[in-house]
Amino acid sequence: MLLWLITLVLLVLSVSFNFRHARNLLGAKAKTYRTGTSYGPRLEEVTLKESPLSTKNKIAVVPIQGIITGSAMENGDFSLVSVVKAELEQARKDDDVQAVILKVDSPGGEVLASDEIANAIKKFQEKAHKPVIVSMGNLAASGGYYISAPCDWIVANELTITGSIGVIMHGFNYRGLLDKIGVEPEVFKSGKYKDMLSDTKKPEEITPEEKQMVQDLITDTYNKFKSVVADGRKASNKKYQDGHKLSSDWQDYADGRILSGTQALKLGFVDELGDFDTAVERAKTMANIQRADVVEYQQVFDLSNFFRMFGESNAKKTVKLDLGVDIPKLHAGYPYYLLPTYIQ
Repeated sequence: MLLWLITLVLLVLSVSFNFRHARNLLGAKAKTYRTGTSYGPRLEEVTLKESPLSTKNKIAVVPIQGIITGSAMENGDFSLVSVVKAELEQARKDDDVQAVILKVDSPGGEVLASDEIANAIKKFQEKAHKPVIVSMGNLAASGGYYISAPCDWIVANELTITGSIGVIMHGFNYRGLLDKIGVEPEVFKSGKYKDMLSDTKKPEEITPEEKQMVQDLITDTYNKFKSVVADGRKASNKKYQDGHKLSSDWQDYADGRILSGTQALKLGFVDELGDFDTAVERAKTMANIQRADVVEYQQVFDLSNFFRMFGESNAKKTVKLDLGVDIPKLHAGYPYYLLPTYIQ
């Protein structure tokens, strides 16, 4: 019975992935071929849009969608950070790739993951000397803007939600509930500040020194965010004089508030209003080319990930009900570059 069940599941998976793959190919109207490295995610290059006239030039699209996290994604062993790094590396090695479009639709995410992607973009720019253009979708806020700031040019729709420049750390205090049901925590610690972020301390037990330590951490991380914005926009304006410079009072708007694409343009946080096609045309201009195929690197699903599930005898098996909303799993005590509406 178990063998039949496994066979049925494999058959369904095979049909599902082959259907999705075929759909991508038909929608992209192009050929594919495999790229990647032995130690990183396996990538497949898909041509999204072919140039009307034959050309070897390419513009590579690197999508950033959803919560930015360093954790492994659901469809494999690799995180968004590692996939983006692999995609940028492939774009760097391919001499036919003349520019990269970072397609951002993200409310932000983990501080470290956002910083790693931003650093990967800066290293790509230093080594490849190819322009990186951002195409903002519905959301490019907080960490979504953090990774956009180092890029050479930023295109946003007038209705894009961006900004939200700030840091947030959340947690829940359960002490009142524990007191009601008669549960009292016992803590053994090596130093007086070891439990400073404990969710079972009474509010009056949290000292002013502890509050200041946490606030100093948040402030340092926030200052790093502002320096990434300032340095990134300054470098972009230095290379491309027709970009929008940051307004003199931009820091007054870097207080966590969200901005529309139109507002962000006035303040110099973005360079141009438009859609993805606008970003493609801008990429051609900045790369000094007249035509190019638009390609995207997609991670190849490996069935070994599926087989590995059957070898995890002690792992918890869960069934996920897709409600059409991807609710992020956030960790208490982690600092985030993230819209507060996504804090659960």
